[in-house]
Amino acid sequence: MWDRSKDFIIGSVFLILTIAFIIISMNNKFFFDWVFERHHNQWSWYLRPLFLLPFCYFAYKKSFTGMMISIFALFTSMFWFPKPEIVSEDVIAFLEFEKEYLYSDWSVSKQLLALTIPISLIALGMAFWKRSVVMGIGVVVLMATGKMVWSIQNAGESGKSIIIPAILGLLICCGLIYYGFRRLEKK
Repeated sequence: MWDRSKDFIIGSVFLILTIAFIIISMNNKFFFDWVFERHHNQWSWYLRPLFLLPFCYFAYKKSFTGMMISIFALFTSMFWFPKPEIVSEDVIAFLEFEKEYLYSDWSVSKQLLALTIPISLIALGMAFWKRSVVMGIGVVVLMATGKMVWSIQNAGESGKSIIIPAILGLLICCGLIYYGFRRLEKK
């Protein structure tokens, strides 16, 4: 039988694995470069936002394990696809900017900005844990909008390369979240 303590333990394992992935990526340049070579495959750009769907579902079902597996999948999906043979110049430039940004000095403002990622995920989880579709969709819209604004503001023209994947991901996520939430509420 599945109980809350098992849910918390298994979820914590996946949270630790996610944190380990981030730490290894940031401290092992070879691994980081290997991940980013595969992240040039734009399929990962289209796939990643879709992991918010199971995250929202598991938050609604109050499954910490499901939420943490979804987060682990979201982060690691950067390297699930093979290194592409052809990559647009904007994608190359944008990912080069992101790599330089991640490896440059971490000022206090940069650290605070990085905190918006876990804060956004916590807010999204809380919205669906409390079963508020309006708040949940609002958080998803803010997350996507924030990523687009940050990308264009900081990476310039190459930052626009994320607009189509981000908007498409946003529309699909919001539509499926709304549809799924309505179905779950009818049960």
